[in-house]
Amino acid sequence: MNTISDSIKQDIKEALDPLKANKTKAVVCDFTPLDIKNVRAKYGMSQDKFASAFGFNVGSLRHWERGARKPNVSALVLLNVVKNEPLAVIKALRRLV
Repeated sequence: MNTISDSIKQDIKEALDPLKANKTKAVVCDFTPLDIKNVRAKYGMSQDKFASAFGFNVGSLRHWERGARKPNVSALVLLNVVKNEPLAVIKALRRLV
């Protein structure tokens, strides 16, 4: 057998046998609920400006602030970054444009 097929077989064995596989632990973050309105007010932005600046749908933002809906995990992660490092988010989003 060649080394490529041996390597593939070894990878398959490791994938099928979690005890032998090199496992790394995933980092799980449990974010506490944010007062999104407070975060937005901290920067003195209207809902429209805040949503536009950070890539949120303004309708979703309104629902979150009223408590009618909760942000999904991805939005919650982004909101936490906005809360702590807003310039990093703005800088990253500018690179996408």
